[in-house]
Amino acid sequence: MQLRKMAMMLTALGAMSVVLTGCPEGGGASTTCAANTDCLATEICHPDAKVCVQTCTAAADCPDTAKSCAALGGTSTEKDTLVCQCSTNELCNKDRATADQVCSTEYSICVTKCSTNTDCGTGNTCDTATGQCKPEDTTGATCTGAGQSTCSYGQFCSSSKCEAVPAPTCDNFDPAKGGKTPVFNPATSTGPIIFEITQSSWGADSISPAFCGDGVDTAKIQVKAYQSGTNTFPAQKSALSGLFYVKVNGSQTAGETLIRSSQYTVSADGKQATFTMNFCPGNLTTISLGLYFTGGNEICSQISK
Repeated sequence: MQLRKMAMMLTALGAMSVVLTGCPEGGGASTTCAANTDCLATEICHPDAKVCVQTCTAAADCPDTAKSCAALGGTSTEKDTLVCQCSTNELCNKDRATADQVCSTEYSICVTKCSTNTDCGTGNTCDTATGQCKPEDTTGATCTGAGQSTCSYGQFCSSSKCEAVPAPTCDNFDPAKGGKTPVFNPATSTGPIIFEITQSSWGADSISPAFCGDGVDTAKIQVKAYQSGTNTFPAQKSALSGLFYVKVNGSQTAGETLIRSSQYTVSADGKQATFTMNFCPGNLTTISLGLYFTGGNEICSQISK
C-alpha cells in the first residue's frame, strides 16, 4: 500500500481519539510523491514539484489554502488537469502552527520552504530569503558543446559560455505593430528552446520536387532547438508538433509543414533537434521570421536574398 494512503488510514484510526476536540481544516503540509498512486484518489502527483495536489472542477472544491482552480499547465500529459492553486504564503500557512509553507512562484502550489539548494530539484537553487526554489541562473558560466549543455533553461552554450536566448525584437512579436504578444518566461515556461537560426540558402531548390515549385526561389534556414527536463523530441518529423512560424502581421503557420522529413534530425538522447525550414518568398528579397514552440521561447531572424 502506498505511503500517502497508509498515512490517511492511520489518520482515520487516530481520529477517534480527537473527535471531541476536532481538527483544523486545510493547512496540511504538502505530501511528497513520485507517482499519482502515492496520492489520494482526489489528488495527482505534481510532475515537477513532486508533491500531491488536489484536483478540482471549480474553486468550491478547493481548501482555503489554495482557493483557485486552474489547469496544471506545463508540458506533461496532465497539463490540462484542473488543480487547486494558491495565491499567497499566508493562505498556505492558514491554521498552521508554524509558517513553514510558501506559495511556489513557479507552480502556484503550497510547498515546504527551502533552506538549502539540496531542498530544490536539479537546475534550481534556494532563495533563502523567501524560501522559494527558483531556476538556477548560470549566465556566463563555462559550458561545452551546443544547446543547453550545463546552462540553465532558457540559456544556451555559445562560445563555451552560457548565454540567454535572444529576446524577440522583430515586428512579428510586437503587438503594437500587429504581431503576436510574446509570453515566454524562463521561470515558468517549460517548452522547447530555439537557440540558433542560420540562413542556409535562397534560390532554386536543390531537392526534387522543388518545395516552392520549379523555377521558383526557396529560402531555407537551419534551426536548432533543445528540450529540457524529461522532455524529448520525436524521432521522426511526422510526429513533431507545436512549432509555429509567425508572420509580420501576427498570423501563424504550423512550422512542421515547412520541414522535409529528410531535413529533420534528433540527437541520440532526443534532447536536441536540428531541422531545415523552407519558405516561399515570391517577389520578396527579405523575410522577417518569427518562430516558437508551444510553451517555449519566441525568437526572430531576418534573411535576405
